[in-house]
Amino acid sequence: MATEKDIVLIYSEDIPLSFARIEEISADIKRNWYHVKLLILQVPLQPVTWILKDSYINGEEFTMDGRKVRLELIECPEVAEPPEIHEEKGRTSKDSKKGKVILLKNRKKV
Repeated sequence: MATEKDIVLIYSEDIPLSFARIEEISADIKRNWYHVKLLILQVPLQPVTWILKDSYINGEEFTMDGRKVRLELIECPEVAEPPEIHEEKGRTSKDSKKGKVILLKNRKKV
């Protein structure tokens, strides 16, 4: 379930519309319904509050003004491992060109 401070992607009619951060989730009078304050991450920033069921917060599709809408929780992608560095040549394993190494400490100041 998405919680406060999570980033969600808002879909409208199955088209990604905007990212938003969940600022606050507070209970509504009706059971299993919540006031969800979202900060729409676009210029200008726009705070909105939607009243949603818990299943809608979890990604189930719902309608708003006759349009299909859903929230998708965004997870931070895995960081790719840095390329392997060969210390003796100072090059990465992905480098295919051979080049001359110029040591800056041997340069004379003008």
